[in-house]
Amino acid sequence: MAEFTLVGLRVMVEVARTGSFSAAAESLGYTQSAVSRQVAATERTASVPLFERHARGVRPTAAGEALVRHAARVLDALSAAGQELAGMRDQLAGRLGVGGFPTAMAVLVPRAVAQLQVEHPGIDVRLTEAPTPALLTAVRRGRLQVAVVAVGAGLPDYDLTDLELHVLVGGPGAGVAVCESSPLASSARLTPEDLREQTWIAGPQSTDRPEFDAWPGLTAPRIAHRAKDWPTRLGLVAAGIGIALVPGIAAGAVPRGVRWVPVTREGELGRHLCVATRGRPTPAAEAMTGAIRRQLPRITEPWDHGRPRVESS
Repeated sequence: MAEFTLVGLRVMVEVARTGSFSAAAESLGYTQSAVSRQVAATERTASVPLFERHARGVRPTAAGEALVRHAARVLDALSAAGQELAGMRDQLAGRLGVGGFPTAMAVLVPRAVAQLQVEHPGIDVRLTEAPTPALLTAVRRGRLQVAVVAVGAGLPDYDLTDLELHVLVGGPGAGVAVCESSPLASSARLTPEDLREQTWIAGPQSTDRPEFDAWPGLTAPRIAHRAKDWPTRLGLVAAGIGIALVPGIAAGAVPRGVRWVPVTREGELGRHLCVATRGRPTPAAEAMTGAIRRQLPRITEPWDHGRPRVESS
């Protein structure tokens, strides 16, 4: 008696998800003919038609929907088994405290954690969002093993006693968040000169928790509103009330109705993104730092079906 194959089940699920053989082939890295053969073989095993062909692609029959439902469970179970076995082989395990300031926690740190979970599923990451001074204190006291912080122009001279700073390079520079209906939204890149007549949404003025203001170097910029939290700031931007300075590491977190546009390198903020550890990092902390480094260059890329694209080391 013929049996279902894992390849056939995986193809079934992908064809049902995408609605066409060609789209499933592209997603899986197969040829369209290979997808067609797998579907045909699975239909022979099932002894019933599994897809209906129509003008815009295919859709599962009632039998196809039932098989796809069960196939998805089988594939999920196998994936979970693989991760559990990988965790048993992995030398790295245990709890790891990781922190970041709010803009780092918007996209970069979550994607790096997803990368780490693929590579080292035995590591139990516990996340903390806090301002840089609090993060540095937590690392110094051993409550965190890794913290993503920012240092440089416009920021205080933080106490780095007993800490190691690992500078991150290769990420996007700063830019601005603008309403999609703004003339600025059609630009591939802006210059500081383009920003001189703009109205700004800024963070609160605070010496102990410096927030982003208007673009540095502008003379008497117009600040329409100041808001503590990023969702409020970006909501004001989406409403067309002003624009906001947003680091590239948070570009992927702008909401619908807002576009992030990079600003030329001549307008850099003079700040450096770093990973802070206490002394020599543990192997788990080194693995987390490596994941952060690998995700940084692709931070402005879109998420793949709601999940970050990850890669093996």
